[in-house]
Amino acid sequence: MTATAERATVPGPPSGLSARARRRSELTGRDVTVSAVLAVAAFVPAAALVWLTYEMAKQAYPAIVFNGWRFFTTKTFTLGNLYGGTPIVHHGYQAAHGAQYGVLPFLFGTVVSSAIAVVVAVPLSVGGALFLADRVPARLQGALGTFLEVLAGIPSVVFGLWGVFTFGPLMSRTGFKWLAALHIPWLSGSPGAGQGLLTASLVLAVMIIPIIASTTRELFRSVPPLTKEGAVALGLTPSETARHVTIPFVRTGILAATILGLGRALGETIAVLIISGNALNIYPHSIFDPFSTMAAGIAAILDGALTDSTGMALHALGEVGLVLLLVTLLANLGGRFLTRRFSVGGLPVGRGI
Repeated sequence: MTATAERATVPGPPSGLSARARRRSELTGRDVTVSAVLAVAAFVPAAALVWLTYEMAKQAYPAIVFNGWRFFTTKTFTLGNLYGGTPIVHHGYQAAHGAQYGVLPFLFGTVVSSAIAVVVAVPLSVGGALFLADRVPARLQGALGTFLEVLAGIPSVVFGLWGVFTFGPLMSRTGFKWLAALHIPWLSGSPGAGQGLLTASLVLAVMIIPIIASTTRELFRSVPPLTKEGAVALGLTPSETARHVTIPFVRTGILAATILGLGRALGETIAVLIISGNALNIYPHSIFDPFSTMAAGIAAILDGALTDSTGMALHALGEVGLVLLLVTLLANLGGRFLTRRFSVGGLPVGRGI
């Protein structure tokens, strides 16, 4: 019997099966194992997120019942008298005498500082990445790109110490005084020693620049050379090519990188705690005033909350953490929506990345 006849007699999958069923029947034991491992790996992040959200909600539940909507309208967060006084009882839960739990000042500081950091960081990151990808000789791109990677790996506490010891005092003696002299509403005031909203926001911008710039640089490198060469052949200058071809080609990727940087800024703790001035219940009326964020506030209050015999202070901090988690998730979901929205539509050179 010939080899062709032997192959013809080998039983195959039934012809009535669907394409997916036929592919499954052809898998070997090793393929099944690899597929199972990959499936587990794909579901681990989702499971971790669900578990984290559940644990935070369980920890925050007593505070949610105790505070109600007042949590989002109260302008102070105080632990109350932890060593005396009659505890407050509300909806069946106790809290220390005089305690008030409000996330509003923390939420305001988190959103404003992160927004300033993103506004400052995005133009610098995109411009620097474009310069590295298109203007710098190839032999220097690796060396300069290394600085971005090193900057991304510096611990946040080092950024905080640099901000409070060097950057803040330097800017308070020079740039901040010039800005305050303009007498623009919310930009006027005394820079003080350099601690406050503006210094913390600028340090946050420095911290997220490597995240946005390194991602954007790889996006710019992925733009097809023929696309840019075609634009130059049509008479566009290098700046026009970057503005009308290169950047639009990867605009959705730039937006995604910006969302990554925003997530880092929203959750930054130690650097902001060191530079912000640790003002827990102060709304900044000037860009130079001290403030606090949700992450920094949790770190600052946690030690005192552990001494609360009623336990409500820890539950309230858990509620602050839950709000921070939800804000971060909403920012990422909003970024995904905008990414999909901007990815649909015409580009000079196609849909891009």
